[in-house]
Amino acid sequence: MGFTCGIVGLPNVGKSTIFNALTHAGAEVANYSFTASDPNFGVVPVPDKRLDVISQLVPAKKTIFTTMEFIDVAGLVKGASEGGGMGNKFLGHIREVSAIAHVVRCFEDDNIPHVHEKIDPVTDIETINIELMIADLENLEKRKIKIKKSARSGDKDAKFQLEWLDKLIDCLNDNQPTRSIEIPDAAVASFVRSLTLITQKPMMYICNIADPAEADNDHVQKVMQYAKEESAIALALAGALECEIRDLDDKEEQELMAKEMGIDESGLDKIIQAGYTVLGLTTFFTVGGKENKAWTIKKDCTAPQAAGTIHSDFEKGFIRAKVYHYEDLVAHKTESAVKDKGLMRLEGKDYKVQDGDIIEFLFNV
Repeated sequence: MGFTCGIVGLPNVGKSTIFNALTHAGAEVANYSFTASDPNFGVVPVPDKRLDVISQLVPAKKTIFTTMEFIDVAGLVKGASEGGGMGNKFLGHIREVSAIAHVVRCFEDDNIPHVHEKIDPVTDIETINIELMIADLENLEKRKIKIKKSARSGDKDAKFQLEWLDKLIDCLNDNQPTRSIEIPDAAVASFVRSLTLITQKPMMYICNIADPAEADNDHVQKVMQYAKEESAIALALAGALECEIRDLDDKEEQELMAKEMGIDESGLDKIIQAGYTVLGLTTFFTVGGKENKAWTIKKDCTAPQAAGTIHSDFEKGFIRAKVYHYEDLVAHKTESAVKDKGLMRLEGKDYKVQDGDIIEFLFNV
């Protein structure tokens, strides 16, 4: 499994259009608020040309790409955290994702109304971000009430939790997302993770434009500046146009239309790259026999932890890992040639898996 990405934004900014462009899922799209009364889910394979090359060099019955899941929730509005619009029902779905893609309208079109009656991307961003912060603040205040009594009685864990709840609450009251707080150690990280805070999740901003030529228009520039100040990633996509391209059945026609329209990289590829960056993810491969397969892990993941993504028994009974790199396979064409060159090695429990590693795990359970 790759990662899950929740798509949020105001109504009529093009969330479902971009969802369709990314997943080809056919979510309902219309020019009025709250078209999506239920969240849309779509799982797509993560394109990786390296795996295609591996499958040409190493025989296997199947080639399996890692995946990315998109969740398109109903348009959020001011007051959503208190039940406004579709209410906080959909905020619950956002709590479960790995990262958030905030779609911001950066195009002018008199035929598509805007909830604020004008295009102002920074105001739009702040409207959504405030609702996410309010939702987190309410949850933290409820959690604080529950543990206050235990903290007063001297419970060390409760006192520790209360201290960090206060820090998180103060952060939100200062109009800052909780991801802006520096987490000092693993114990704090574990506690904060258990709170499932929306504002802890990495955020990327997607500027929805009408045409690739508008990728640097005034609206996009404002979003890029806002993202820069927040140390977030922002990118521009022509959602409706990419939908048209994805609707073409022939891959060559898709590539030709994309080239004619000035799209040199698909929106899916851009978002996957952004997602891997904000989440600190990397990819390793297992090859030969039944399948050649890509696996997504956190950077600096150890060999046993990587083995655990395949099966928990692999991690428990880990002995060592037989490792070589994708580039070595490309250079020497076969696994046996890689081995003969001394480029295939055995690694132990402390080895940190590198992007592009090809690994066979040796284990005993």
